[in-house]
Amino acid sequence: MTATKTPIVLIHGLWMTPKSWDTWAAYFEARGHRVIRPGWPGIDDREVADIRDNPAALAGVGLRQIVDHYERIIRELPEKPIIIGHSFGGLITQMLADRDLGVAYVGVTPGQPAGITTLPPSTLRTGFPILSNPFGRNGVKPISKGHFHFTFGNDLSRAASDEIWEEQAVPSYNRVFFEGVAGAFDEKGGVSHVGYAKTDRAPLLVVAGEIDHVVPPAIATAIVKKYRATGSPSLVDYREFAGRTHRIVSQDGWEEVAAYVLDWATSHAEVSA
Repeated sequence: MTATKTPIVLIHGLWMTPKSWDTWAAYFEARGHRVIRPGWPGIDDREVADIRDNPAALAGVGLRQIVDHYERIIRELPEKPIIIGHSFGGLITQMLADRDLGVAYVGVTPGQPAGITTLPPSTLRTGFPILSNPFGRNGVKPISKGHFHFTFGNDLSRAASDEIWEEQAVPSYNRVFFEGVAGAFDEKGGVSHVGYAKTDRAPLLVVAGEIDHVVPPAIATAIVKKYRATGSPSLVDYREFAGRTHRIVSQDGWEEVAAYVLDWATSHAEVSA
């Protein structure tokens, strides 16, 4: 019997839906992998236009609820998958790694877990529209076209960025953003806590984009440094790609990043399975 390839679970980030993975999903599937890319609770398999018009299901949803949602889905699979998350999805990936749910993990420009206090000015600017209103903690907020241009489309003209906004952008889960930022300063009690010193975690790769405004390399390298400083034997690798923004999974040249991630994940998953 021919062995089947390891399934891959893709986890999208804030302001996005599973549609943001169209490029990588097709790439992985063409190479024989089953790809599972569920939406966050409230997004599920809904269309972008419907979410914009009816965002109430996103209100009050927090990180633990999202992580539990993915855990239920993953535990129903016949085997442990490779888990790849982008942005806040990369933080969720790290939290799932704490639950031993994958054979390899990749955080693509990932959000930082609790205890990583590195917050460059560009990162704070991306969160300002949400964080500036603490009374909206459990609400939802659309991302404006201008803010999307700074956050995701900083390599593009405004017109080209606006086209992607029309196709992909949805309102934020405000609670997730507040929990992520608050957790940065509460390593032990933060919602986004992970066991940096965990000794039996499957290999983790952190990918950064050189010109990413949301998760610049300073955050990505701080995450890697935090894991490695514990002395844990669990492998944590790092790769930075020149000229890449937070839209790294669909930006021109995305194939190079997808190929690197797949090669890394499959080679290390074989060791860890």
